[in-house]
Amino acid sequence: MAAFSVAHSTLFLRRSLFLRSRTLAFSQHISFFSSTASAPLFSNNTKGHARKKSKQPVVSMLVELGGVKISRDEVVRDDPTNNVPDSIFSKLGMQLHRRDQHPIGILKNAIFDYFDRSYPNKFAKFDNLCPIVSVKANFDDVLVPADHVSRSYNDTYYVDSQTVLRCHTSAHQAELLKEGHTHFLVTGDVYRRDSIDSTHYPVFHQMEGVRVFTPADWEGSGTDATQYAAEDLKKCLEGLARHLFGGVEMRWIDAYFPFTNPSFELEIYFQEKWLEVLGCGVMEQEILKRGGKTDTVAWAFGLGLERLAMVLFDIPDIRFFWTTDERFNSQFSKGQLGVKFKPYSKYPPCYKDMSFWINDSFTENNLCEVIRGLAGDLVEEVKLIDSFTNKKGMTSHCYRIVYRSMERSLTDEEINDLQVFQCGEIC
Repeated sequence: MAAFSVAHSTLFLRRSLFLRSRTLAFSQHISFFSSTASAPLFSNNTKGHARKKSKQPVVSMLVELGGVKISRDEVVRDDPTNNVPDSIFSKLGMQLHRRDQHPIGILKNAIFDYFDRSYPNKFAKFDNLCPIVSVKANFDDVLVPADHVSRSYNDTYYVDSQTVLRCHTSAHQAELLKEGHTHFLVTGDVYRRDSIDSTHYPVFHQMEGVRVFTPADWEGSGTDATQYAAEDLKKCLEGLARHLFGGVEMRWIDAYFPFTNPSFELEIYFQEKWLEVLGCGVMEQEILKRGGKTDTVAWAFGLGLERLAMVLFDIPDIRFFWTTDERFNSQFSKGQLGVKFKPYSKYPPCYKDMSFWINDSFTENNLCEVIRGLAGDLVEEVKLIDSFTNKKGMTSHCYRIVYRSMERSLTDEEINDLQVFQCGEIC
């Protein structure tokens, strides 16, 4: 489910980047150093440095989502409950999963092919549903507890207090069940505020599968409804794993999800290690009742397409999925699952560390959001490398930021300038 000075500053939240321009603020100063520097590149005591405006991503003012045109101002709002930055809005409507020659689209189509072969004309497929959903659909309808961490502004992108960018494709379960669907697959882009490393990105892609059974399906089987659904689920997903990975060893792990009971995770032994493939389980009866499905039982599964595509295509960094570089995109073709990515270059990293005092308002996701919002996909990793608490009980964190472009070599000068931009945004 990724080195700086001893000069510090107190970290707290203010309106600016996190709740639609809410950012990190430093009451004293913060210092940035390169891994080879002997003096700070920036502090608030830098007279003579003209503060430049940070470089923001260029975004279209209008995108089409689920067949509906939506403007930037409908998503990135001057609203105290909005925390969607332009860098995230720019990803709306890109729909990598609908590109047949992209690794994400190739994998999606391979999974569709498995269900078409195994269950002819059974499963309805949805891959163009709007990612802007209600809090009710995203959380309440799938029984996410009111106090669950995923509901926080630290984890989820809120358009307003009642509307979010979906955190999972499960946000469409209730709607599709009410519409009468009993077998369906939902694929789409999902959004979560997250850490920065080679396997985490704030936008990724999921596939959701649901199958509903009636008493006629399980009566006479010699098992109860829940056991019948669980056995059918495992048989289905073991077949999917073989379809994608070949004859691999598998194991089932008991798990917990708010929306299924019992719940499981499927792992496969691949490339000499155990790999989690997906989570699944028998759907909670309350969800079925809310969807108008009484006297039924159902199974559901969810999987992350990037996680599997990185393994199947040997893609080492999740940022590659978003590149427009033809040296990447030209390596993949429609229907060719598992073509191994050939690195076209390994550009050197550029290391910068920063150290600051924190308070109770600090979260790492908020820090990563600021860094990602300014540096975009030039950031490869943000990692806590040191933590210190003094006699007064004040805690300081030191983070190492690793910059590396996938397309060119970076210079110390441009990254130093970027650090100045960052400090201008967070100070």
